[in-house]
Amino acid sequence: MKKISCLTFIALTILFASTLKAVALQQKEEEAEETGDVTLRAIPQGKDAIFKRNENILYKLQLQNKTNDSQVGEISYLITTDEGQKVSLDSVHIAMRGNSKKELLIKIPQKKTGFYRLNFMIKLPEYDDTVRKVFGVDPDKIQSQLHRPADFEAFWKQSREQLEKVAPKYKVIERRDLSTEEKRVYSVEMQSYENFLIRGWLVVPTDGKKFPVHYRVPGYVVGLKPNMDSDDFIAFDINVRGNGDSKDVINVGTDNYCLINVENKDKYIYRGVYMDCIRGLDFLCSHPDLGIDTSKIYVEGGSQGGALAVITAGLDSRVKVLTMQVPLYADIHDNMSISASYKSQVFPFKVFRKYNSMHPGFTWDKFFSTFDYYDPQNFAPMVKCPVLMGIGLLDQFCPPRCSMALFNHIGSTNKEFVCVANSTHEVNFNYFMFQNLWLREKFRIP
Repeated sequence: MKKISCLTFIALTILFASTLKAVALQQKEEEAEETGDVTLRAIPQGKDAIFKRNENILYKLQLQNKTNDSQVGEISYLITTDEGQKVSLDSVHIAMRGNSKKELLIKIPQKKTGFYRLNFMIKLPEYDDTVRKVFGVDPDKIQSQLHRPADFEAFWKQSREQLEKVAPKYKVIERRDLSTEEKRVYSVEMQSYENFLIRGWLVVPTDGKKFPVHYRVPGYVVGLKPNMDSDDFIAFDINVRGNGDSKDVINVGTDNYCLINVENKDKYIYRGVYMDCIRGLDFLCSHPDLGIDTSKIYVEGGSQGGALAVITAGLDSRVKVLTMQVPLYADIHDNMSISASYKSQVFPFKVFRKYNSMHPGFTWDKFFSTFDYYDPQNFAPMVKCPVLMGIGLLDQFCPPRCSMALFNHIGSTNKEFVCVANSTHEVNFNYFMFQNLWLREKFRIP
């Protein structure tokens, strides 16, 4: 019998425990659909609620009547496009005895490429509720238009040149109060685009080896802290201007952050933010003495961080691997049309539309004349490294169609995506388990 090493045994033990945790979380997600005395669960028969164009869409409905009374009524299901246009409406009759269970298989005819909203509406004498789902059909074939200005590449080349003229003046300060036996923590300061001071956190394992780097960029006005969780990577977390502890000049709150100079493409807040991410790479590549393997840098982010991650990888080939979740602002033109169909507005167009209503001279043409320089989708063709993306199908901030449009424009042939059927503006534990294994494969970590 082949012997299992101690490290392998530990790894298998961790994987088994993680798998149990993932199963528990999945059950929790499914149970979240079940409310009231009569419960309805809608389970897609396609993996992660993704189907092929040449196959029927199948959902298994699990009903449970927890009352003592018989229930007679119907379940109707409405399908709309992700822009809210009605595709079809159908219904089935149901009759249930008290304290009973029933399963139904709903068969929906084949659909064209895209994402669809699917509402199951159950109506009984003592129960009336709606279960909302989204399914996709061949999402890797979704196409969208790139709205790239003619001088897009020249604009960002000039931005890089302006950044290079700023002396970084790096300061690396060991934080013994935060360090442990296994991890050494450093606070990092540097001057970035337009001489803004930005900060970050570097966490280095203490065993003296060179390590690949997990370079994390922040979500929307989110302050990143030292990342003590990874034993296989040096962790570098950057707080771009206006985020976390980099608010010396910009500290405007969530509603106003994305509006700073939105009417001026040259001064828009994200020009400096994107350059802050590049300056973070400059820092990593200028400090190999800290144990940094500059040939193995991977960038990661979620939401705004997802956008920053793809932009950083697009602008700079020093990024060797990209992972992102629910990338904000992707395919901003289609995002606008999809968000217009929501009953209640959500970020980011809730903020953009409010600004538009309060500034009569600010037209949507003016908005796009700025934002087309910043849409992460326009950077996607420049990304050549391996890519992993995770999205939630119920996400309204970052509609799945927009995320997949960005993904399909990515220039790398080595790319994968994961859809999480029951998640909104997030992914789940299973995704991060897969990401961990995926990264180990890319960097050949045992």
